[in-house]
Amino acid sequence: MKRTFVATSIGLCALLLAPIQGCTNLDETPPSAISPGNFFRTEGEVLAALAGVYAQLRGTVDDYYNLSEISTEEMVVPTRGQDWYDNGTWLETHRQQWTANSPGTLSFMNGAWNMAYAGVARANALLDGVANQSVPNQAVMVAEARTLRAFYYYILMDLFGGVPLATATGIEERPRVTRAELFTFIESELIAAHADLPASWPAGSNGRLTKGAADAMLANLYINAGVYTKDAAGAGGISATGYNSCSGITVAGGLGACQAAINRANDVISSGVYSLAAPYRTAFDAANATSPENIFVIKFAHESGLGLNFVMRALHYNQFTPGPWNGFSATATAYNQFDAADDRRNIFLVGPQVNVETLAPVNDRAGNPLNFTVAIANVASATEGEGARVYKWPADPGHVAQDNGNDFAWFRLAEMYMIRAEAQNELTPGGATALADLNFVRARAFNPDVNRATIDHAAILQERLFEFTGEGKRRQDLVRFGQYTAASLFKPTAAGDHKVIMPIPQSQIDANPLLTQNSGY
Repeated sequence: MKRTFVATSIGLCALLLAPIQGCTNLDETPPSAISPGNFFRTEGEVLAALAGVYAQLRGTVDDYYNLSEISTEEMVVPTRGQDWYDNGTWLETHRQQWTANSPGTLSFMNGAWNMAYAGVARANALLDGVANQSVPNQAVMVAEARTLRAFYYYILMDLFGGVPLATATGIEERPRVTRAELFTFIESELIAAHADLPASWPAGSNGRLTKGAADAMLANLYINAGVYTKDAAGAGGISATGYNSCSGITVAGGLGACQAAINRANDVISSGVYSLAAPYRTAFDAANATSPENIFVIKFAHESGLGLNFVMRALHYNQFTPGPWNGFSATATAYNQFDAADDRRNIFLVGPQVNVETLAPVNDRAGNPLNFTVAIANVASATEGEGARVYKWPADPGHVAQDNGNDFAWFRLAEMYMIRAEAQNELTPGGATALADLNFVRARAFNPDVNRATIDHAAILQERLFEFTGEGKRRQDLVRFGQYTAASLFKPTAAGDHKVIMPIPQSQIDANPLLTQNSGY
């Protein structure tokens, strides 16, 4: 399921789709034999380098996405006969049984580490290359590169805490900075880049970063400040069993983190650039490149090697052409929380199944009618039809093999309302203003409205499940709300509290002796 890409083209439309080859070293520059001495002399050359920084975003929906979803109570990849065992990585991840040198760590965590640092390396190469150049629109392209680099560091911070911080391409071993130091760096980069990013782009540059994208990242950074400024669980650190509030933490400009989250969410909401998609599913379908809701997206296309493959991960072998992989499933714990009248429940496939292209009924491989059950009796030995499937990004009618053209959004407008509600609730617990934001997002999914009467931490966390299932948010949410390591149906005993931060893969420590391991591993 891991993918690599190779750089080819530089037009504005090609910018966000140009494939590149993966690199796996913090100090590695893109494998294109370019240098400041022979490149970065024209706007087109800088755009070509920027394409590589953007294209690395596709890697975020592989290992980082898997860790963000499969290690939670929201999704699971059960072993089905000979399929999906993969050296135990999927069940180890779901059960939170990893160590610093176990299969899941050496696969998913190591892959996420390398993917993010590859993005950092590409951004650093571009920023070094243009430092002494002057080309048209340079300030905007520099701002895009800095914002993308900040996002790759955000991924590293989210998973691993403090990590080595490199802002240049020089080859050297680097020690870790603290998580709080990394938080401040990401914050300062986003604030600095914000000034030079446009409010929007013409249609031909759809998907390039905007002020709204920087604001959305900052709002997310601030709501998680209670986690992202601490290096370990325990006294004075991250609470593994209680809510980690943004309250009491001061950020840039002397603001409290909760108020800063509100301010940045307000900036997006009041910008006039974005609006909630109606109906809900249009934010995810094959035409969602024009969705007014999506703020920061990864561009995909129905072309070979350039498409989103989520339908392949979830659907049964016989539901789509080419045959999908019949893997990712929602848990019954997640599915059963949805109200039957909630339109968002329709992202799940349950009951008798059809081919999603022809709508003809389909059978399983034994010839029996295919039926998806909600419950999975044994995730270590599941049948073909056990488990509801998340079908949030439906098949693209114009797909080429497994490649679908649905864009993937890391930030949507709905989340800005949810972040504002959560931060407001921290400043005024149970307040009407926070409840109004929560119900504003909820109202889109109900006809007639079924509003919540009160707001508290439990309501906010559940509403985030309803709105963001399958969007790579759940691990982050559970850590912030102090529920990530708690016991669940498939994890009957609580994991160690230290697992709110992932281990540094031992292979990375072996490669860089200045690295130190996270507490508890």
